Amino acid sequence: MSAVHYESYSQARAHLKDLLDAADEGRVATVRRDSGRAAVVDVDVERLRRHLSLGCPSKAEVVAEAGGWSVFLPGLPLVADGATFDEAMEEMVQALREYAEDWQDRLRTAPNHEESWGLVQLIALSDDAELRDWLVGAAR
Repeated sequence: MSAVHYESYSQARAHLKDLLDAADEGRVATVRRDSGRAAVVDVDVERLRRHLSLGCPSKAEVVAEAGGWSVFLPGLPLVADGATFDEAMEEMVQALREYAEDWQDRLRTAPNHEESWGLVQLIALSDDAELRDWLVGAAR
């Protein structure tokens, strides 16, 4: 079967089963709304998370200093500190979660943050251990 495209929400609603079946099968499925188009995708969370992690490498920089550790992500207003490496990583995971919340609430339309969509999706789809692995570059 081929891709499915609907020119309005009304059409998509009338063919909702076909739209969801296409997405579930991994086929391209879109719905037009005004001048934009929305994609309906298969929601295999692990597959999407893996894809996002490849497209958003962490580039985290970790520095041992003054008897502790600091972690920061160049290009993002995120920094974390801890007495140990693990504490610094735990703090960075929390900083990532807070950034994702702030992005959803107000930063998504800010010119210097609007490109963080993929990162925010990755954060939302990952548990703390997966985010830590992503930060240190460990494959899961």
